[in-house]
Amino acid sequence: MAVQRYDIPVAGRPGVFEERWWSTINTPVLGPDGTVAWIIHRVEDVTAFVHSRRARQMPGGHLSEREEAMEAELYVRARALQHLNEELRRAHARERQVAVTLQEAMLHSPDLARHRDIAVRYLPAIGSLNVCGDWYDVVDLPGDTFAVSVGDVVGHGLEAAAVMGMLRSALSAAARSVDGPAQALTVLGLYAHSVDKALATTAVQVLMDTAGRQIIYSSAGHPPPVLLHADGTHQLLDQATDPPLGARPEHVPRPQAHLPYTPGDTLVLYTDGLIERRDEDIDASVARLADALSHCSKLSPERLADALLARLGVSAGARDDIALVIVRL
Repeated sequence: MAVQRYDIPVAGRPGVFEERWWSTINTPVLGPDGTVAWIIHRVEDVTAFVHSRRARQMPGGHLSEREEAMEAELYVRARALQHLNEELRRAHARERQVAVTLQEAMLHSPDLARHRDIAVRYLPAIGSLNVCGDWYDVVDLPGDTFAVSVGDVVGHGLEAAAVMGMLRSALSAAARSVDGPAQALTVLGLYAHSVDKALATTAVQVLMDTAGRQIIYSSAGHPPPVLLHADGTHQLLDQATDPPLGARPEHVPRPQAHLPYTPGDTLVLYTDGLIERRDEDIDASVARLADALSHCSKLSPERLADALLARLGVSAGARDDIALVIVRL
């Protein structure tokens, strides 16, 4: 409840105003993005009540019966509003906990626990319910190989998270059953046509051949991963870039590229929320990421992940979701 003063012009008396006080009773409504909106459902003139409160400050001042009733009603409504706010906070906390549990379940990667030299970070967009459409995954494959992928579903909230869960599982299965990242993304693109709101999704998958010290990769419209060398120099994995999942004809194979790596190199995969800024070209955003990495090449994956988020000013989140994977090779 809020009480506010207004000076109302007196009819027929230019320059003369009458002091009036009005109270508003508001109802908080939780939006799908976690924000709270207020709906005014009652406005009441409380000028007499305010004046009577002033009068009561004077010796002998007292409230009339009507003013006492008004005071009691305002008190009851204030208590009701306080109770409603408490219920809203509890409901929001429950919904947020459900969302967090759901997201953690969908991002669970059993193979990740076997890689001590891989660090991951996941930051939902600021103001969201802690769920989003970004994902990361680590898949162990036969021989001395494993695959790492990141992806980005358009949108935020539970709907985007549901699409993300389906695509992540499909790509994980494809990586285990086909030969190479390009074929895995081709399978994912076919599947995306049967999933509502999945066609604009971007993803990149990188296969590490640790025996041959080779990196094999393919990208579906995703920002390029960065291979950071121990001396601070870097290479962009941008030679096998293709449109998002639903934008390529089904009969055209996706491109695939490879490059060697040296033990001690670091591979960095991310979603666009890490680097994109308003009114900034994507090339400038990637260059800023590379510059930040060049100052942190000696750090361990865990420390590098935190330092990178800090240098890019997104430690507490950004306007878009962020998924980050750092692999020490």
